[in-house]
Amino acid sequence: MSAPAKRMLLNAVIFGLGSHEAGWRMPESNPLASTDLSYWIDIAKRAEAGGFDALFLGDVLALQQGAERHLCDAMDPFVILSALAAVTKRIGLIGTASTSFDHPFHLARRFASLDHISDGRAGWNIVTSSNALEAHNFGLDAMPEHGARYARAQDVTEAVLALWDSWAPDARIADKESGHYLAPDRVHAVHHEGPFVRSAGPLNVPRPPQGRPVLAQAGSSDAGRDFAARHADIVFTVQSALEDAQAFYRDIKQRVAGFGRDPERVLIFPGIVPVARETREAAEQRLAEMNGFAVLDHVVAKLSEFLGSDLSSEDLDAPLPDHVGIGSPNQSSQSRVAVLVGIARRDRLTLRQLLMRLASGRGHLLAVGTGKDIAVTMQHWVENGAADGFNVMCPVMPADLQSFIDLVIPQLPGAAVEGEAKTLRERYGLKLSGGRGR
Repeated sequence: MSAPAKRMLLNAVIFGLGSHEAGWRMPESNPLASTDLSYWIDIAKRAEAGGFDALFLGDVLALQQGAERHLCDAMDPFVILSALAAVTKRIGLIGTASTSFDHPFHLARRFASLDHISDGRAGWNIVTSSNALEAHNFGLDAMPEHGARYARAQDVTEAVLALWDSWAPDARIADKESGHYLAPDRVHAVHHEGPFVRSAGPLNVPRPPQGRPVLAQAGSSDAGRDFAARHADIVFTVQSALEDAQAFYRDIKQRVAGFGRDPERVLIFPGIVPVARETREAAEQRLAEMNGFAVLDHVVAKLSEFLGSDLSSEDLDAPLPDHVGIGSPNQSSQSRVAVLVGIARRDRLTLRQLLMRLASGRGHLLAVGTGKDIAVTMQHWVENGAADGFNVMCPVMPADLQSFIDLVIPQLPGAAVEGEAKTLRERYGLKLSGGRGR
């Protein structure tokens, strides 16, 4: 008898009203919903009831270019996730925070607090930030170069881990008779002095229920992969071809082992943009409808920014010009340039077709079809060494999230989560962290 299939791990990725550029223009959408708490509560409850393991909120610390044609305002993920902790019980709560602009004491305190109020469901998506507009908002003329950003991320993350470790699990004795609240030998200063940040510590929040919140990371450059292999519990990635995803998977697992960590304890989540309907024809019609609402000039400008090449005068029905993607990579997002150019070359897309792929999901795996079609693709990736789970990036919220829940999840193996799984680490099958050694 063959062993039962491993349960599919799923994160629901929510940024704005969905992954599609035109999501806010869809007839069913309320374009102002992203600042309405009821919108976030509705999504969180749907995702939890539907079997997702975690919600993942991205973040950018600037009003992006082209904001006049695109929904890109974004509230603070900590505020949203704190509110959602009160109305959910099981689903993980992963928020994005930047090592480039946040001090480690703030980061450690906020995520420890979120872990406490959610009973151990917090996760930190570690980003270095890359947009020049973000730099300007924090008083810099430009973002530091790629290597320097990761060097700072290393320093900040080490400080955050030290601050979480500054409290032993049993530091709070709360002995009313003796009048002792803390055991003095169970809380200690950290005196972190790195090349970028310093902090004396200790943290003024007790040790998080998980020991440390789950750490997520999404860099695909060489520096990003090393950083993920050294620190991450879960690694987010952008791949649209099985072979590329398999190569990334093998590379990360090898790097993890090289840092003396167990590769089985680092999980890899490619992004998937699902368009699920009862029939393939209906799914294709849904995608065409969404693409029809995309503002073409805006998407051309966005692709030009990604690729570092002005495409405004190019023939949209011709292939991507040969010179695009050659030369120095875009410092703001090195890996995304390679992904988008690779998709265009591999699938022989016209520029117009590539624009629609960008509009749909920015280079992530686009899966269009029935629930079974999409589930088969996902399971194939997991069974063939390309993924441990998926970041599900539904095009329009909440309609496409509900379609995924109704049509795809029932087709996936082992949908149930063990009853004793309470923390996010337990849901992922990861042990609680006892300290820096993991």
